[in-house]
Amino acid sequence: MSILSRSNNFLKTTVNFIRLYSTKSSEDIKKMVDNKKVVVFMKGIPEQPRCGFSNAVVQILRMHGVEYDAHDVLADESLRQGIKEFSNWPTIPQVYINGEFVGGCDIMLQMHRSGDLIEELEKVGIKSALLLAKEKEDGKK
Repeated sequence: MSILSRSNNFLKTTVNFIRLYSTKSSEDIKKMVDNKKVVVFMKGIPEQPRCGFSNAVVQILRMHGVEYDAHDVLADESLRQGIKEFSNWPTIPQVYINGEFVGGCDIMLQMHRSGDLIEELEKVGIKSALLLAKEKEDGKK
C-alpha cells in the first residue's frame, strides 16, 4: 500500500471518527428548543418520516393542528447524539413544548389519548384543532 493510499485511509478514518463522536453543543440545542413553542427532533422530516415512531408523533401533532419546528437527526449525527445528551433520553423522536422536554412517541400517544396534550398546548397558548372541532360540534347541538 502506498503512502498516499495510507494517508487517504487515515484521513477518512479520522473524519468518520470526528463525525461519530462530535455532538452539537447544549447551547446550540437550547437555541433550537427555544426557537418555537413546539419542537420535534425526529428521524426524517414531517413530510417524510423515516421511522414509525417519528411518523406517529407527526400524525398526533397534525391532528391537533400544531405548528412546530422539526429537526432531522438522521441528517446530522452530531445533532442525533447531542439531543440524547441534552435530554438525557436515549431515543428519538423527542418533543419539546415551551422549551421543556415532554418525551417521545409513547408519552405523546398517552397524552393524546388522555387529553393531557390539549391541556399542555393550551398552557403555551396553542388551541388544539381537536378541541376547536369539538367546540364547533357542541355549538351546533
